[in-house]
Amino acid sequence: GKRKRLNTSVLYDTDESEDSDILVRKVFAKRHCITDEDESSEEQQPDKTCPTENVSTNRKQKVFAKLKELARQRATRTSCSSENCEDSNSEAEMEEEPLCFLPLTPTEGSETDSDSMKDFIVEEDDDANTEDEKSENQPQQKELNTSNGELLAHYVPHLSRCDHYVHFKRIVKAFLINAIDDTFLSSLYDGTRQKKYAQDMLLSLHYLDDRFIHPRLENLMSRSRWKDRYKERVDCYPDVRIILKNPENISCQACELNRYCKFNVLLSGKLYNSRTLEADDFMSDDKQVLMVGMVCANRTRVYHNLKHFKYKLYVDCSSVTKLDGVGDEPVKDTVERLFNQLDNSGWIQKRYNDLEDYMNDADIFQEEK
Repeated sequence: GKRKRLNTSVLYDTDESEDSDILVRKVFAKRHCITDEDESSEEQQPDKTCPTENVSTNRKQKVFAKLKELARQRATRTSCSSENCEDSNSEAEMEEEPLCFLPLTPTEGSETDSDSMKDFIVEEDDDANTEDEKSENQPQQKELNTSNGELLAHYVPHLSRCDHYVHFKRIVKAFLINAIDDTFLSSLYDGTRQKKYAQDMLLSLHYLDDRFIHPRLENLMSRSRWKDRYKERVDCYPDVRIILKNPENISCQACELNRYCKFNVLLSGKLYNSRTLEADDFMSDDKQVLMVGMVCANRTRVYHNLKHFKYKLYVDCSSVTKLDGVGDEPVKDTVERLFNQLDNSGWIQKRYNDLEDYMNDADIFQEEK
């Protein structure tokens, strides 16, 4: 860089001859600050420029040379001679006026860039055509979706969608058949019966257990403080009576916490198979009486109604067949006749409403404080 000029204590003398390039300077002895040559001499002598300026000019020249080469390569891509002439003229102008950026020629801006942007531009006509094609393909897509749903229902029957009341009617018909032929349910679960009506009934039975009953029972137990022993007793006995007694401050036999217990839970009935619903006559007269608090008594009522609903429904269907006195007619005809009678009288609808009430009670049951 250049140093600032200090006081005018330095005198400069130059030779008057034009051929002489020697500079003579006179400096007072007492002055320690020496400045460089005059600015006029620096302008007249370009060879004595700063090395950093030389580096910057060299760098600009290299960049400019690269830009020229790039422009020459791009100019060769065009086939028109006039365009090549315009490129050469622009290069000549650039040589005269060294700039750090390369302007685009008219041919490059109009053709090259437009060609490179064709891949990114979508015209309106194409959009309209694509929309028309989509509207034409929509019915075909709907047909494919319906066919996929049918295939899913065929190969994965557990995911098939059916009305809850239709499932319930199938279960009632299956229980009527088993009340006449006590091997029907066992043959369903072991896979002996492969006809469509039998598979539909098996699907409905799984739906009742896996979607209606078991999730709500697990929810009731996850929010309770029942002991496992009390839960096993409630699971084993299909009949229950909850009797109000005088309150006593004792340990509840359901959760084993100190409560004002004022309810007696009377459990009775035969043990049965949860699938075939076949009752076990072992200790059929056994009973259990347990003293519980108010919250545990209410939970017992809700849990027991949902847990043993399927068995109670089967017992009711069995009593219908016994009252009818099955004769010599085929089992299929007898089941159809009894099923129609129960359906027309509203008996099936009433039992389905009871199931919905039990599920609602389980859903809205509150935790104990």
